[in-house]
Amino acid sequence: MADYIFIKGAREHNLKNIDLKLPKNKVIVITGLSGSGKSSLAYDTLYAEGQRRYVESLSAYARQFLGVMSKPDVDYIEGLSPAISIDQKKPSHNPRSTVGTVTEIYDYLRLLFARIGRPYCPNCKIEIKGLSVDEIVKILISRLEELSKGNKSLVFQIFSPVVRNKKGEFKDLFANLLSKGYREMKVAGKLVDLQQETPVLAKTFKHTIEVIVDKLEVEAQNLKDKVYLSNLKSRLSASLEQSMALSGGLTKVVFPVLKIEWSFSEKMTCPKCGWSLPELEPRLFSFNSPLGACPRCKGIGYIYKVDEDRVLNKNLSINEGGILPFANFYSMDTWYIRLLKTVAEVEGIDLNTPIKDLPREKLELFLYGTGKVYRVYGKNRFGRETVIFERFNGIIPDLEKRFFEGEGELEAHGLGKYFVEKVCPSCQGARLRPEALSVKLKGFNISELTELSIDELYNFFKNELRGELNEFEKEVAKLILKEIESRLSFLINVGLSYLTLSRRAASLSGGEAQRIRLASQLGTGLSGVLYVLDEPSIGLHPRDIKRLINSLHNLRDLGNTLVIVEHDRDTILAADHVVELGPGSGRQGGRITFQGSREEFEKSDCLTARYVFGRKKIKFKKRELIKSKGFLRLKGVKHNNLKNVSIEIPLGNFVVVTGVSGSGKSSLVVETLYPALKYYLTGYFEGRIGEFETIEGYENIKRVYLVDQSPIGRTPRSNVATYIGFFDEIRELFASTVEARARGFTKSRFSFNLKGGRCEKCEGAGVVKIEMQFLSDVYVKCDLCKGKRYNEETLQIKYKGKTIYDVLEMTVEEALEFFSAHPQISKKLEFLKNVGLSYIKLGQPAPTFSGGESQRIKIASELSKASISNNFYILDEPTTGLHFADIEKLLNALYSLVDKGNTVVVIEHNLDVIKNAQYIIDLGPEGGEAGGGLLYQGQVEGIEGVKESWTGKYI
Repeated sequence: MADYIFIKGAREHNLKNIDLKLPKNKVIVITGLSGSGKSSLAYDTLYAEGQRRYVESLSAYARQFLGVMSKPDVDYIEGLSPAISIDQKKPSHNPRSTVGTVTEIYDYLRLLFARIGRPYCPNCKIEIKGLSVDEIVKILISRLEELSKGNKSLVFQIFSPVVRNKKGEFKDLFANLLSKGYREMKVAGKLVDLQQETPVLAKTFKHTIEVIVDKLEVEAQNLKDKVYLSNLKSRLSASLEQSMALSGGLTKVVFPVLKIEWSFSEKMTCPKCGWSLPELEPRLFSFNSPLGACPRCKGIGYIYKVDEDRVLNKNLSINEGGILPFANFYSMDTWYIRLLKTVAEVEGIDLNTPIKDLPREKLELFLYGTGKVYRVYGKNRFGRETVIFERFNGIIPDLEKRFFEGEGELEAHGLGKYFVEKVCPSCQGARLRPEALSVKLKGFNISELTELSIDELYNFFKNELRGELNEFEKEVAKLILKEIESRLSFLINVGLSYLTLSRRAASLSGGEAQRIRLASQLGTGLSGVLYVLDEPSIGLHPRDIKRLINSLHNLRDLGNTLVIVEHDRDTILAADHVVELGPGSGRQGGRITFQGSREEFEKSDCLTARYVFGRKKIKFKKRELIKSKGFLRLKGVKHNNLKNVSIEIPLGNFVVVTGVSGSGKSSLVVETLYPALKYYLTGYFEGRIGEFETIEGYENIKRVYLVDQSPIGRTPRSNVATYIGFFDEIRELFASTVEARARGFTKSRFSFNLKGGRCEKCEGAGVVKIEMQFLSDVYVKCDLCKGKRYNEETLQIKYKGKTIYDVLEMTVEEALEFFSAHPQISKKLEFLKNVGLSYIKLGQPAPTFSGGESQRIKIASELSKASISNNFYILDEPTTGLHFADIEKLLNALYSLVDKGNTVVVIEHNLDVIKNAQYIIDLGPEGGEAGGGLLYQGQVEGIEGVKESWTGKYI
């Protein structure tokens, strides 16, 4: 009995009281049509119950932070193991979070550099080695002799930095120092006498404490006396030994009058120029620590600067609003505008000439300042004529000053839209201070190593570095290298060899973030765990699927059970046990149509088996390539890893962009083509545009639209009915009923966004938002309307026996039948059905939709528009979450857009979608630095002859 998980009477969401017997320590795939209940079974039942039992096993104190988890609607589950979810949550948006920090590989790199890193002087370019006390004394004497040439007397102090930038009260330390005879010290930059007072420090703040070990005064003339010099050396040696003993090898020599400070270390000081490096410790290599972070960008790697192109509309003159932050320039009458007008008059800048026709030197005076002081006339707030004298620093420096003196957020003063990210000029994006970057291993500093791909980094540690290390270093680094190599190999095994450790976590796709978590779980070596995964194959080229499957099998072989929600053919074939839910979506789903071993699945006649084993195929319709609508040409793209790629897209066709993971598809289409088109069609794009040379043919396009997987709304108020726009017609129907007219209700009465008909406690949301301070906000069902959004009087109005709430609770399929006599509503509902969303509810809150569902709702919204043509649609993996049968519906929907005269460009790995395209652009041949090349562009049939193309081999 312990070899199985028994599920009895699962009824969560649309599950129809199902019973299941799942074998443990196996790979189990749950498949079926979209909306058939796969996630309800895997996540909302199995994982939710596993988590609930875990939380209940914790103390009452711990549970208050985690909350009480509701029990899923199931009779019982037996044999359940501790559950871990590896789903497709969007990765952290923290700019400090990188692939290296998420995988913890960077932590091991920091430790490695702190223990066996070799420091080099940034000035002399020579390796820095440890200095003994005698060597430090020798350096000090020579420097004293140099200083004595310009000074009669030299007064200096020897400090021991006993605490450097650490939290604590340090009461015991002060008592200990006083007992040893040390009275004077510098605490947080202030001199303190311990016999007079004991400093009171806040334990939550970081402090620096430096003990004064010795004070010396040297007369310049005495340095020529051998006896005096010998005594001075003895005293310096004794003081330095004391200082280094207190601080662990560090000392500081300070000349208060001359304002000179010299730091020395027993380990790291340049013998030529005296450049000193602090003690090598892991914190020095952390861009999240003040000790290691670049002082200019604070460890982020970039700074915000005003972008000239965003500030100016060059087709307009300044008086016409060509300087966008001062669009009402002509009519405004502030002192700053008066200053600008004065500058223009004095410097001969014509305010009525289009900015593009102004001489560049005149425009630069206006943008970057003159540095001169101008006499500015005007009326003060009391209406009296007055004059002020104002220095003009330039519009762009003034905007930056206003922005950074705000709250430091992008929208401070509403100026965020004029700023772009620029690589930090101090660290050049390396995030770290020069001291950290001066430490190297085989010629690489830590930042340079994080710029290598995972593949290259693995080869570096496995083969290149070991030959450079001496026996001592090999022994020290042995365990660290083992951990680094192990974690890198797991990332390679899940198909992420093209990533770099410096890649921002926020830039990862949901699939990449999921596979990183999968690699982390492989590294933990846990056994006896139930892993629940949500389509781990998303974003992977067929070539990389095999590696992923090997990783899943490794996790199983450790003694774990894997439950995977999946549609990918190869992943299903690699399963030990298959469960199919169906037979339809929504209320027609939620039943088990098959469960059994992989061998039994092959013999089965269930829908998924028919597609997997080729007994049923997605219909392939050959369409001719249209060339009559012209071409869009994007030339010289060098963004990220793209190697001067130039593409041409025949407009009015279904175009697919392919290539292995990391080959540059998103860099080309989402980060360069889309923003470039947006900018040229609208004159504005808020964000970074990838580097390219020219774009041609965009004049044949009306509008560009990125149909991505971002939510259709961010609050529970937004739903599919309001997004697509048929809720207005539904409200009009309710307002037209006899009962509604008798009560004087208009259609606004049936809006949950307006006062009158909505429940005022939840303000029509159906849920009440509870702010949890340091925890994420919690939404609780409104106890007044019970989640129905409307007040009792509004819910008394019925149309064909249904309240407005009942209609919002209908699925698309149910609503189609209910509104069959109303073509304005049913036509829009039909589009939702055509993209495979017949199972979703009309009032389902927008945040609850998956990325794939949100994307298909956007497609349906575009299809519902009466007359759309010459638009350019970009989709990133629209097959996410789609069953084979649903892909056919999606292809028909996309071709409906093409048939209306639009261009559809899709980034995709699914071979059925690729085969159905009219035109293909293939990038590669590999990921990362080995990718970024254009392998082929043309009609699909031609790619089969391209030897380097992995897509050509699999198609």
